[in-house]
Amino acid sequence: MKKLLVLVVALTLSFVGYSQNKINEGKLIVTQKMSSDNEQANAQIASMGNTVTTTYFKGKKSRTEASSPMTGDMIVIADGATNQMITYMNNPMLGKKYVKGSMDDSQVDSSKVTVKKGDKTKTILGYECQQYFLTAEVQGQTMEMELYTTEAINAYSQQTTALGADIGGFPLYSTINVSQMGMNITITSEVTEINEESVSDDKFSMTILEGYEEMAQPEIKN
Repeated sequence: MKKLLVLVVALTLSFVGYSQNKINEGKLIVTQKMSSDNEQANAQIASMGNTVTTTYFKGKKSRTEASSPMTGDMIVIADGATNQMITYMNNPMLGKKYVKGSMDDSQVDSSKVTVKKGDKTKTILGYECQQYFLTAEVQGQTMEMELYTTEAINAYSQQTTALGADIGGFPLYSTINVSQMGMNITITSEVTEINEESVSDDKFSMTILEGYEEMAQPEIKN
């Protein structure tokens, strides 16, 4: 279960995508909560607390940083112009590992992704957001998502690109429902802060960080 959750969490960390003022560069703070209808899983999740992620974006580039007991320290750097992405993981299960490749190398089967535009809108941090429903398959597991996106933040959305999804705008709120071993798990992510500020190009460097080893294919698939 942990490996699937790490993959799903990594996918949600990759959310960077569109506001009335067309913000092109800055920083986002996202709070992520997990819950389950299984008492044992819920106890484990509750002990971890919420995950707070920081995403820096500049044009078609993004960098998301997060740390939690479940995933350890994670960094996801994406460049929409070159279609390249690096995911760094530093946790007790894997040690310090990285995966570098094309955005097309997604573990989501794009042929099994469906998108439906919802009827609702909601205002988040002053931005009007449109509802979308999305169903996808991750490593053979069905994943259902509800998104609220705004076209006001002009940042690259690696997550919706990886899903091959026809979704307009940048997600400020999402819920993901996934089942594993008979347990239903819900991951809720909400942008709680948006700052328009200058971001150094160094944040988006594709040079591998010191001390990280490339993850072998069997480790990725398991």
